[in-house]
Amino acid sequence: MGVFKCKICGGSIEFAENSTIGICDSCGTKQTLPKLSNERVANLYDIASHFRRNNEFDKATRIYEQILEENTDDAEVYWSLVLCHYGIEYVEEPLTHKRVPTVNRTQFTSIFDDDNYQMALKYGDAYQCDLYVKEAEKINEIQKEILEISLKEKPFDIFICYKETDEKGRRTPDSVLANDLYYQLTQAGYKVFFSRITLEDKLGTAYEPYIFAALNSAKVMVVIGTKPEYFNSAWVKNEWSRYLSLVRDSKGKKVLIPAYKGMDPYDLPIEFSHLQAQDLDRLGFMQDLLRGIRKIIKPETAQEPAAMNSGINVHALVRRIFMFIDDSEWSNANEYCERVLDQEPENVQAYLGKLLVDKKVRSIEELRNCELPFDDDSNYKKIEHFGSYELVEKLKSTNKMIRERNEEERCRRVYVKAKEYVKEAVFSKQVHVATEMFESIRGYKNSGQLADACRQREFMIQNVERKYSEGLRKESEGARLAQLFAETKSIETAANAIEYYEKAVEDYRVIQGWNNIQQRIAALENIITLIEEKEKEERAKRKKRRLRLTAVISIIVIWVALWISLIKHNIVNPGEGVVIMVVVIFFGIVVKQLSTRC
Repeated sequence: MGVFKCKICGGSIEFAENSTIGICDSCGTKQTLPKLSNERVANLYDIASHFRRNNEFDKATRIYEQILEENTDDAEVYWSLVLCHYGIEYVEEPLTHKRVPTVNRTQFTSIFDDDNYQMALKYGDAYQCDLYVKEAEKINEIQKEILEISLKEKPFDIFICYKETDEKGRRTPDSVLANDLYYQLTQAGYKVFFSRITLEDKLGTAYEPYIFAALNSAKVMVVIGTKPEYFNSAWVKNEWSRYLSLVRDSKGKKVLIPAYKGMDPYDLPIEFSHLQAQDLDRLGFMQDLLRGIRKIIKPETAQEPAAMNSGINVHALVRRIFMFIDDSEWSNANEYCERVLDQEPENVQAYLGKLLVDKKVRSIEELRNCELPFDDDSNYKKIEHFGSYELVEKLKSTNKMIRERNEEERCRRVYVKAKEYVKEAVFSKQVHVATEMFESIRGYKNSGQLADACRQREFMIQNVERKYSEGLRKESEGARLAQLFAETKSIETAANAIEYYEKAVEDYRVIQGWNNIQQRIAALENIITLIEEKEKEERAKRKKRRLRLTAVISIIVIWVALWISLIKHNIVNPGEGVVIMVVVIFFGIVVKQLSTRC
């Protein structure tokens, strides 16, 4: 009996050797178990789970990857990496006291498309896969809700990342510095995400949708810290590590600026080693920071670009475009888009307007209702080329949601159709069609388990069909011999026919209950009875003929003996004896013919 730490609450799970499922003694959660090949791997699992439960997802990820080097086929390692990638934290519901997942690292990628999730399903057994699929469905629904909320949020220019309170719940110096920076930047005209103020009206709701939206829209992140441990605290690191990933994918459109005070810059996280850090104590820090930010983004108070060629104010035209779109005046909106593009061929808002006009929707949010993705639309490609990172990401996310919705609907239709096939299937070919359909949507609900079950059923039916085919062959041979018996009256042929029919019945009895087997067995048994009765009749006739023939031969023998006796005693002469013999022989022939006909 082994013991494993619960990956949700840290309680103990006792399990038998080779078990893949266990139930926690503390929280009662049914969960999957890893392959603990040795004590070292078990210790690594405990350490990684400890970090993950404490929301130190990057540390946990590195340890899980170490385990993966030894156990490449351990489904639980891949699933644990999924939990880290999406920042899954299990919290207790106040009413039900059940542990439910929350997402702390929202991704534009659906969990169903995650490579580690696919590997978990590949190496997991049926019980593990069932739990993985159910849990993934919960996480996917949560992430969809987060994405829907985040898409409605207005974009930010700058994200300030810092630690709000210390271990005793007191406000940190970092929070005060961040507050000062927030007011300096907002006065300069920038839209700044500062959790202390930005999220103050979000009390009682999950913060992740707003943090996710801000991380993806902000072009600059300033990470403030006065102690190394503050930089590396779980939630601060969660924000800046996610933003660093966005920086790497932004092709220079996003920048992270570390800002420290009262500490050695060499104590900054190693991930910042390639970045230019700023010392908050340095004279002129704020001016240098603002100058650097202006090179990346212009503040909201900056003058809007306007084309004065022919006296046309492009900004006013753009406003008219979206007013027409709000009123569903598609033709006028398209005309104004063209007027803007005549003045500014790279105007992103005009291309966005044309995209909305093409799809007959009033906003980006309504694009989600499009029947098909629009990433092949020429206007979308222009937006992708000229647009800001956050706008492009928002449209990419919308396309992704459309694909996921369509894929969900396709999988649902296939799933329902496959279940109908299974319900009506009698023959292996019908079950095979259902198997292929479930296999094509293996990641949807319990399709993988149903595909495996159908494959087993298909194999069983194939065995039944082989037995049925063999029975038909024997039945056919029995019918041929029965026909031959009817023509020749050969008792040996009748016996062979009965033997083949009985073998067919024997095969059919093995698959009793399948198709119309019971009726076939009854019909064959009736045929066997008829052949047996006719065989008995034929045997009786033969016996009767043999008795008659014996009687005739006996009479002839007696006559011959009498004839010889009469001649020997000179009672008749030889000539009369010959006549008498001829008469006897003739009489014998007549009797034989008569007995044959009878």
